[in-house]
Amino acid sequence: MNRKNFLSSLLAIGAAGPMLASSKAAPLNPLIIPPNLSTGDTIGITCPAGDITVKEIQPAIQLIQSWGFRIRIGDTVGKKDFIFGGTDAERAADFQQMLRDPDLSAILCARGGYGAVHLIDQLDFSPLTQHPKWIIGFSDITVILCHLHTNLNLASIHSKMCNSFPDDWSKAEPIQAECILSIRQALTGGKMEYNVTPHPQNRPGRATAPLIGGNLKTIESLAGTRSDIDTAGKILFVEDTGEYLYSIDRMFWHLQRTGKLDRLAALVVGGFKVKPDDAGEEFGHSVYDIVAERIKPYAYPVCFDFPVGHQKNNYALKYGMPHVLDVQQGSVKLTEGTGLTTAS
Repeated sequence: MNRKNFLSSLLAIGAAGPMLASSKAAPLNPLIIPPNLSTGDTIGITCPAGDITVKEIQPAIQLIQSWGFRIRIGDTVGKKDFIFGGTDAERAADFQQMLRDPDLSAILCARGGYGAVHLIDQLDFSPLTQHPKWIIGFSDITVILCHLHTNLNLASIHSKMCNSFPDDWSKAEPIQAECILSIRQALTGGKMEYNVTPHPQNRPGRATAPLIGGNLKTIESLAGTRSDIDTAGKILFVEDTGEYLYSIDRMFWHLQRTGKLDRLAALVVGGFKVKPDDAGEEFGHSVYDIVAERIKPYAYPVCFDFPVGHQKNNYALKYGMPHVLDVQQGSVKLTEGTGLTTAS
């Protein structure tokens, strides 16, 4: 290519703008909503990420069985390969078997940790188009929930997992019990509705749109992959744990630079457990400050301190389903709903 043509090509690329931020994702398939569970339905428990023992999941098993459901324990429960619940091959095989099993109505991930990204491109999710089932989890399981939304537009459940169930249900704190019972509500078709204490830095407004999101660090790591999420016209919720403030700041910069904040219907900021700054390395800005700075160019509603994340008040959310977020000066409500995406 001669110099003149080369310069013309550069000019054309520059005029087109950044490809990542401006490109439009392919339209989603029609939303797939798995059937509601009824008494006698079976839930599989598996470990696509970190390890857990059969003993450790007993409180979850006993409570779920008291709801009228059967439990099938996967082969990976009780297995350990360093930090993982078995080898990559074992975890992929266990999850795949549950995806294919028509007798399972839901798959509950036993815990998060790390490891779902090792499996995601090995798994065949096509059985879910014929026999949809609820996939349940959060934290590292954000990988799977994002992938299902982007590639199948399959609704799932972002919620606590087996390692968050109390050893003695009779001694569970009220907020812990409420959050775990919200999983049953989501599985059985109950309409999800949450009233949240308003935060002074909330931005008022109302939006009706699909609800997507999850662990912020995990969402950042999926950028540019087949599991990446298109946030345009969506209510995005984010949460994280164990990160320094400067790292949270960098993640929100990443959301902005990749275009994920540009065309949101609304933003929901959940729990952020922050690592203390090292002495002499103080960042000087809170999570609220970080978010407020990044959302200045936009006008959509924003809710802080929503009860989702690595904390006791981590309620079940129906991932990918339409919701209505209503943020007012004295009230905040997130309600499962229907309708076209709107924002005001």
